[in-house]
Amino acid sequence: MRFETKRLMLRPWEERDAESLYEYAKDPRVGPPAGWPPHTSVDDSREIIKNVLAVPETYAVCLKEDGRAIGSIGLKLGENSNLALPDGEGEIGYWIGVPFWGRGLIPEATRELIRHAFADLGLKTLWCGYFDGNEKSKRAQEKCGFIYHHTNKDVFWPLMGDIRTEHVTRLTREDWVNGFSVRPLTKEEVPAALALAWKVFTEYESPAYAPEGTEEFYKSIHDETYLAGIEYVGAFDGERLVGEIGYRPDRMHVCFFFVDGPYHRCGVGTRLWRRLREDCPGRAVTLNSSPYGLPFYKALGFSAADTEQTVNGIRFTPMVFDGE
Repeated sequence: MRFETKRLMLRPWEERDAESLYEYAKDPRVGPPAGWPPHTSVDDSREIIKNVLAVPETYAVCLKEDGRAIGSIGLKLGENSNLALPDGEGEIGYWIGVPFWGRGLIPEATRELIRHAFADLGLKTLWCGYFDGNEKSKRAQEKCGFIYHHTNKDVFWPLMGDIRTEHVTRLTREDWVNGFSVRPLTKEEVPAALALAWKVFTEYESPAYAPEGTEEFYKSIHDETYLAGIEYVGAFDGERLVGEIGYRPDRMHVCFFFVDGPYHRCGVGTRLWRRLREDCPGRAVTLNSSPYGLPFYKALGFSAADTEQTVNGIRFTPMVFDGE
């Protein structure tokens, strides 16, 4: 698997990365604080790629601009972790070369791996850790939402042959989503919300519609008359818009309610709904649900106000939330 962020690409390690790996992993400021010895040669780095790094869920951290490996990040799942975790939990580890310290690259990579762990792999809890004195790793974990959980003292660390104090941090899926920014969108952000609506519609809802329905939806998100008066609330994972509600406040009708596919079933939609209820307490809310959205809206407390209808190829069930 490969992942992209604003500045980075995360991809599997390859033997051709040996020279780049050695360039950064030979520095004693990198490995020992993280619990492993400096690499001694390009051949040493090549063997470590083959025997340690070339495994599932371990990724080379690369700058998009040149694809060069400058660090590493990975997940260890369940009993394969250093913490002997149960199924459904994982541990994140990472490092980056000294020339790239202080640029926020590891938090950027870590946030993407967190998303992958919770949204793609369905994990419930993530763990991370840092050894006593490794303040850089501590700050990176705090930036990504990890919260101190406990300390393990007098831990023998075989890779370094020494005794260490390890501080362990934790991030639950609920805490991750609760850490998202949920706020009204500015006028300049509305095009991104409409683009997200189209992306999610074509991936999850369009297959249940006739071509006429897909065309009708496309027209609606480009129709200035239809869009006039709609207000938007967005959910952000860092700087990334991952969900949005568009509604008409005069009659509390939801026109758009979409969450990006990788964030489905993570609680993003529920957070958006709660924010709307906080902003407009006690008011009844209506919407027209696609077939795909029916189970979600019922879980929020909506009920069908009529049977399914089809208008201009758009299939929908009128629904209402009574405001209680």
